[in-house]
Amino acid sequence: MAIHKKLSLMIPGPTPVPEKVLQALSKHPIGHRSKEFQTLVKSTTENLQWLHQTQNDVLTITGSGTAAMEAGIINTLSKGDKVICGENGKFGERWVKVAKEFGLEVIKIDSEWGTPLNPEKFKTVLKEDTKKEIKAVILTHSETSTGVINDLETISSYIAEHDKALSIVDCVTSLGACNVPVDQWKLDIVASGSQKGYMIPPGLSFISMSEKAWAATEKSNLPKFYLDLKSYRKSLLSNSNPYTPAVNLVFALDEALKMMREEGLENIFLRHNKHKLAMSNSLKALNLQLFANENHLSPSITAVKTGEIDAEEFRKAIKNNFDILLAGGQDHLKGKIFRVGHLGYVHDRDIITAISAISSTLLSLGNISAQQAGKALEVAYQYLEAN
Repeated sequence: MAIHKKLSLMIPGPTPVPEKVLQALSKHPIGHRSKEFQTLVKSTTENLQWLHQTQNDVLTITGSGTAAMEAGIINTLSKGDKVICGENGKFGERWVKVAKEFGLEVIKIDSEWGTPLNPEKFKTVLKEDTKKEIKAVILTHSETSTGVINDLETISSYIAEHDKALSIVDCVTSLGACNVPVDQWKLDIVASGSQKGYMIPPGLSFISMSEKAWAATEKSNLPKFYLDLKSYRKSLLSNSNPYTPAVNLVFALDEALKMMREEGLENIFLRHNKHKLAMSNSLKALNLQLFANENHLSPSITAVKTGEIDAEEFRKAIKNNFDILLAGGQDHLKGKIFRVGHLGYVHDRDIITAISAISSTLLSLGNISAQQAGKALEVAYQYLEAN
C-alpha cells in the first residue's frame, strides 16, 4: 500500500494550519445570529484589535484580502479622486488596476521589482500637493511577489503630515509576521487575509478603519453593497455580521488568535525574523542570489534567482522528491525565480527541511558540493539557535 503524500506548504499562502485550528474548523456549525456566535465575534474582535495594536474598528469580511483592499478603496473614495499608488510588484500593480477600474486618478510611484519603494518620492509628491487634492495613498507593505518589504513607517509618517490623504495599506503578508502598530503609525485602513499570518484556511479578510477613514465614508460615492463597511460597523455593535459569515472559519480564527496571544507579539515577530535570516543566509551559502534588496527582505518570503536553472523545473523536482511546495515567479519572473514562504505556522524544523531539500536538489544537478550543502545547514542553525 502506497504511503499518502504529506505536502508541506512553503509558499506565501495558503500557509500551514495548526492541528488545534483544524479541530476548531471541524466543529458543527452554529447559527450566525445566535448568542453563542455573538460571544465568538466579541472574542475574535478583541483579539484582532490586539494583533493590529489598535483601538480602531477591525471588521471581518467573508472574502479574500483583495476584498478587504477593494472595500477600503470604494468606501472612502469617489470617482475622479486623485490617489497615489505604490507599485514595486504584482500586488502593487493590482491596486493600480483596482483604482483605475473605479475611476480614480492614479499617480503611480514605482520602483523596479525586487527593490523597495522610495519613501522620499512619496514625501515629494505629497508636499507638492498644496491644494490637498490627493485623497489617499495606496500601497503594499510586504510585496510577496518579490520578497521585498516596504518602509511603511516612514511612508505613513509623510501621509500623516499631509493630513488630508488616507493611508490604504495591504498588510496581507506582514500583519502577524512583523510589527504593524496601526495606531502608533497612524494607519487609516489596513487590510489582511486569513490564509497568511493568521494560520487559518482562505476565506476571511480583515480591515482596520480609523476615525479619519470613517469620516471619509460620508463623502464616498463609489458603488458598494456587500462590501459596504457601514453595514459591518453597525452589525459589529451587536457582535454580529450583516450577511452570513463563514462560521467555521470564525471558529478557526478564534483558536488561531488565542494561540498567537499565548505566543505574544514580540515572540511572533522574532520567530519570523529568525526564519527570514536563516533562510536567506543559507540560500546565499548555496551560491544562490536573492532577488530582493537585502536591506528590505520580507519576513514572510524569500525570493531567489535561479540563473541558468529553470525555476519551474526546480520547483517541480522539490515537490516530486520531497513533497514541499515552493512558490514560483509571477509574470516576467516566471521560470526565473522561486520563492520560499516562511509565514505563519512555520517551525524551525520546516526551515531546515526546506533548506535540505533545496541543497539536495542543487547537489543532484551538480551545482554545489556536499560541503556547500553542509555549510548551508550550518549557517541556518547559527541563526535558528541565536534566538
